[in-house]
Amino acid sequence: MDEKTVDTLVAELAGYAVRTGLISPRDRIWAVNSLLEVLRLDHWDGPETVPVRPLENILRDILDWAQATGRIEKGTASRDLLDTALMGRLTPRPSQVTEEFRRRYARSPREATDWYYQFSQDTDYIRRYRVAKDLKWTTLTEYGELDITINLSKPEKDPRAIAAAKAAPQNAYPKCQLCRENEGYAGRLDHPARQNHRVIPLTLDGQDWFFQYSPYVYYNEHCIVFNGRHVPMKIDRSTFRRELDFVRQFPHYFVGSNADLPIVGGSILSHDHFQGGRYTFAMEKAPVERAVSFPGFGDVEAGIVRWPMSVIRLRCADDKRLVDLAGRILDAWRGYTDESAFIFAETEGEPHNTITPIARRRGEDYELDLVLRNNIATPEYPLGVYHPHPELHHIKKENIGLIEVMGLAVLPARLKDELGKLARVLAKGGDLRSDPELVKHADWAEGLRERYTFTEDNAGGILQTEVGRAFAQVLEHAGVYKCTGEGRAAFLRFIGSVT
Repeated sequence: MDEKTVDTLVAELAGYAVRTGLISPRDRIWAVNSLLEVLRLDHWDGPETVPVRPLENILRDILDWAQATGRIEKGTASRDLLDTALMGRLTPRPSQVTEEFRRRYARSPREATDWYYQFSQDTDYIRRYRVAKDLKWTTLTEYGELDITINLSKPEKDPRAIAAAKAAPQNAYPKCQLCRENEGYAGRLDHPARQNHRVIPLTLDGQDWFFQYSPYVYYNEHCIVFNGRHVPMKIDRSTFRRELDFVRQFPHYFVGSNADLPIVGGSILSHDHFQGGRYTFAMEKAPVERAVSFPGFGDVEAGIVRWPMSVIRLRCADDKRLVDLAGRILDAWRGYTDESAFIFAETEGEPHNTITPIARRRGEDYELDLVLRNNIATPEYPLGVYHPHPELHHIKKENIGLIEVMGLAVLPARLKDELGKLARVLAKGGDLRSDPELVKHADWAEGLRERYTFTEDNAGGILQTEVGRAFAQVLEHAGVYKCTGEGRAAFLRFIGSVT
């Protein structure tokens, strides 16, 4: 690739920024010079007009040139560091982004989030072309239509990057990938670059929080709302106040929090945060199967949700009443033990009970779903009694966090190739145990052979359906009270204990 071609690529990237509104036409020469600095070039003779091409193609060609000329090492980590540096030069300053968000919010919260979501894609913070690679489907189950996704957009760590990061001096800045200090950070081989990242300041329950989108968008407008301070996850009354404050400010979004204990919590417990967005999960659609009441809260609608996990739904026009009742339920659950139902508040001083709370608006009303969680482990279930059991680990072994709780399975990337290979073997009647990659699926797949006649045309669809049904079982395992007469009786015993 000659210098003339690189000059054209720089012109294309600057043209993209003008076209998407990241910069104005007046900024074009400044932008070109900024890009040249990143690419370590000191002259430019690019065209005034260039063809319109997708951002992915422009960046790919620039990165190929940079790699061929020795400016970057081979591998995804090095390429991501450079293309983010380039996009960072084209991204408006945080104060400008916040000002535009607030200007639009004054007209409509939905207009503000629509703009910010598109902006986060245009800056390439959300890499649309990677997200598009994710495999997604739905499966109809007795609990409704569950969402299944195999995540392919989160890049695999390159072995070279892992080795280089291990050899590099350890760095505790930013403290984690959620901290506000990530905004504009150049990144390292062991920490993603964030020059093109902008966050929106919020005030929740009188405290400084921030709003951003997830770069991996597991669902529509998947956002993250995080504490301005690097403090651990903690579920308490203030959690309910902040969640309800958020949906007051953004009534078209839901928001929820992972639990604050290992096994039943999310992947990041070190920084207090919520996740939200504009999406309707199966759990939100699930009906209340039994109405219940709590003393002193006759104005609050309450009930047990028909869902494989143990959910108490509360609804009221007065958000303060919801906070008061949710606080009582949380306090009661933290200290609740029912040995006959294998619910233990603690063992040997280790607490086990917590809640995964989700807030949303229903018209003028506020609604809270409180999902009861317990992280007790036993020799039989060392990863957790209320966790996917070993017979399902070939599909899902990881923690059941907020997103899964609501009915969206985020499955590991390995399943894409494994399910494809499994479909071919089943269609041909092959040996499931001769392939070391498939042997983990053999017991499950042999059971499917007894129920289906597999062909090349139907094998893939059958496996997708059965993966969805397996996810429904995963949620049943994670439920502390089972959807049985005995389980519901135990659930009602707990509700009766709340005073």
